[in-house]
Amino acid sequence: MTETITHTVRNGVDTTNLFATLDVLKAQPDLARFRFRARNQWMGGSHNRSTIKDFYAAGGEDTSRAEAFTLDAGEPAILIGADDGPNPAEFLLHALAACVTTSLVYAAAARKVKLTAVSSTLEGDLDVQGAMGLDDGVRNGFEQIRITVHIAGEATPEKLREVVQRGTDRSVVFDSITRGVPVSVEVVTP
Repeated sequence: MTETITHTVRNGVDTTNLFATLDVLKAQPDLARFRFRARNQWMGGSHNRSTIKDFYAAGGEDTSRAEAFTLDAGEPAILIGADDGPNPAEFLLHALAACVTTSLVYAAAARKVKLTAVSSTLEGDLDVQGAMGLDDGVRNGFEQIRITVHIAGEATPEKLREVVQRGTDRSVVFDSITRGVPVSVEVVTP
């Protein structure tokens, strides 16, 4: 007996694989535990570099990445930097945009919505007096973040809005920012 499996790819997402993964995670919730890692090294001044490669997933260490991703960060000249890369606040906006986009694309694929375009603009407002130690009454981080999503596809405007809502509802980064996450800091000295 020959079994035929049809793989449906929608919005660049293999939905057969998507639903199979969801079925496995429903049956074995312990496989849903992940631990992502980033390693950072100071390069000089405001310039620092993160490498991202290994992570824990589905019950073991993942070794599928042949090479590490490298991300340089810095500060613009107006913040005493040399523009060695986006600043960490800009990386946070990038992470939020990327996570919401990926989540909404997966949601659209699962709901049989064919997308033709997705783009977003993010703006975050902050007062650097807090981070620069000039005023303890000013928050160090963003006071507000605004996301504008432009989305088009073969669906009603209401359905497209639903897909975007599902994207924010299921975004790891959106949840981490809007609900907060405990962060512990361990210091190691020579």
